[in-house]
Amino acid sequence: MSHADIPDALRLCRASNWNQLADDWRVFLDRGGAFVAVEGGAIVGSVAHLPFDTFTWLSMMLVDPGARRSGIGTRLMEACLDAVGEKPVRLDATPFGEPLYRRFGFVDEYVLQRAHTSGPGASCPNARPIDPADLPAIAARDYEVFGADRGALLADLLRRAPDLAWQTERAYCFGRPGHIRPQIGPLVALDTADAHCLLAHCQAAHPGVVFTMDTPVPSSLAIASERPFLRMIRGGAPSVAHPHAFAITGPEFG
Repeated sequence: MSHADIPDALRLCRASNWNQLADDWRVFLDRGGAFVAVEGGAIVGSVAHLPFDTFTWLSMMLVDPGARRSGIGTRLMEACLDAVGEKPVRLDATPFGEPLYRRFGFVDEYVLQRAHTSGPGASCPNARPIDPADLPAIAARDYEVFGADRGALLADLLRRAPDLAWQTERAYCFGRPGHIRPQIGPLVALDTADAHCLLAHCQAAHPGVVFTMDTPVPSSLAIASERPFLRMIRGGAPSVAHPHAFAITGPEFG
């Protein structure tokens, strides 16, 4: 996949009612890689991978609705896993995609949910905006929660949505725009009260906006669940959700 293919990749996103924007695809093309399937001169499928230091993240497995159940997903997975090599691979599977991933040796880690949240919110008295100078310290804290160094990804989120990047002494959150709704995540906090404080702060700063959040199950946040999905791993030991991870970045990035 090249940058010139982004409009066709977005067409696949829209056909599946996914939330991604062009900037999401650029993350993969600039820092990882992606493959597209082409039939009759048209792009009919995609898959992307994003390397971290301890594992690779796989996502954006999309097949045009008119070309499904024809083996395209299998061929895309083969190409992507060949490119990734021996490093452990993680992904977040929809119920529709889960059988394909199991055929390639992926096993369960833990359940997540797509949810949404909205409300009047309330100012978090100790919250302050995240500044680029804060990122090294946040990335160091974040390593334990995520299990890999995603400092470059956090920096990109801050660039894209500084109005959704907040911190206290005990918590931090980032966000990004979306085609359907903006998304909050990751949201990391030492306890539920700290997580609620930053979430309410984001809501207060954007009155009337409905946010997407992807959270481990069960969630202690007051959010409305829409559908489940499943974190899976191939080539490494399964883990459980970190107790300080109240929302993930999203299935695109982990």
